[in-house]
Parts: sequence; structure tokens; C-alpha cells
Amino acid sequence: MLTQKEAVIFDLDGSLVDSMWIWPDVDREYMEKYHLTMPERFHDCIEGMSYTETAQYFLDTFPTLHCTLEDVQREWLEMSHERYITQVKLKPGAEEFLEEMHRRGVKLGIATSNTRTLVEDTLEALHVSALFDDIRTSCEVAAGKPAPDVYLSVAESLHVNPEQCLVFEDVPNGIRAGKNAGMAVCAVEDDFSKPLAAVKRELADYYIQNYYDIANKTYEVL
Repeated sequence: MLTQKEAVIFDLDGSLVDSMWIWPDVDREYMEKYHLTMPERFHDCIEGMSYTETAQYFLDTFPTLHCTLEDVQREWLEMSHERYITQVKLKPGAEEFLEEMHRRGVKLGIATSNTRTLVEDTLEALHVSALFDDIRTSCEVAAGKPAPDVYLSVAESLHVNPEQCLVFEDVPNGIRAGKNAGMAVCAVEDDFSKPLAAVKRELADYYIQNYYDIANKTYEVL
């Protein structure tokens, strides 16, 4: 999996940290507050969207929501920030894997659909922020996942060719983004995307239940 790889790039939510459980709660609380009805296939529609794209989706989908884009984003941040910095944990084995990659001199990056504030504050709370060489969000590039933009942006910043990068992702559109960037992708098991495990295996190059699978060589080669 790591042969000839000079950089490892992680999606954050559901891939590096166990945090996907937060967003259904935030969505529900937000919709209840503004008396909104969740549309069918809601989570399918927003999968991979950047924080900004998702906020715009809300404004386009709910015409009664008389807020600015910035208002939506700010309120979501207020609703989720404390949960991120006090309750979110790294995936099992992730800390050891990060430290081992850092020890080997492998460059480490984050390519996330989340907002930069949550990413930076979460990594700081988990005491791993110093291990990362670059953080990019989909809000800072032209298009969110499955477009390759955010992964290519991280690779460019790290001065590493895409084919020398290994990506860790937990949802199909994230896996597609990594593959569209020309990178090898390892799918990560996550409770939120468990119903999509078969699709993830079809798209990815590798599959792990947790990061201990890498050191133990118990990961799946697909």
C-alpha cells in the first residue's frame, strides 16, 4: 500500500476522525429550528460537497430560509464546534499510523469538505496538528468532491506527484475524488457509510477496518 508513496492525504470526517455522527444531529436541529422538511435522498445529494456548497444547497432547496450563505455557515459552526473539540476521537490506530508516517518522513496532508476552523481546532484538540504538512478544504478550490481539486491542491502544496500519494476516504464521492486526482485510495470503514461498503470496495484500491490493519498487513487489496 505504501510502496513508492511520498505523501498520505486524509479526508477528515469519517476517515481520520470519528465525527460523522455529529452532522445528522446538526441537520435535524437546524431543520427543526427553521421548520424545514428534509428532502428525500438528502445525504446522497450533499455527499462530498464542500461546507460552502452544502450551505448553498440549503439556500437553494429551502426558499423560506431567509439567511445569507455566511449566516448558514456561521450557525453550523456554532452548533458543531464544541462537539468536535470535546467529543471527536481519532479512528482506532490513526495516531500510531500518523506518528509512524511522520517518523519515516512521509508528508501528511488533509483534504476535507469541512470548514478550516473545525479542522484546525479538532486536530489541535487531538494533539496531532504538528504532524501535518498541509491542510486544504474544498471551500478553497473550484469544486468539491468528487472533483479532484482539493486533492490536487494538497499534492501541489506538498510538491508530490499524484501517483506518489495515498488517500484515505470513507464515502464514495470522496473515493472518486482521490481516484479522479490519479491517486491510490484506501477506503475506511465507518458506521455512517456502512450501507455503502460494497460501493466503496468497487471504487477503492484498498480497504481497512481501522488503521491497525496497515501495520498488521490485514488490509484488503481490491
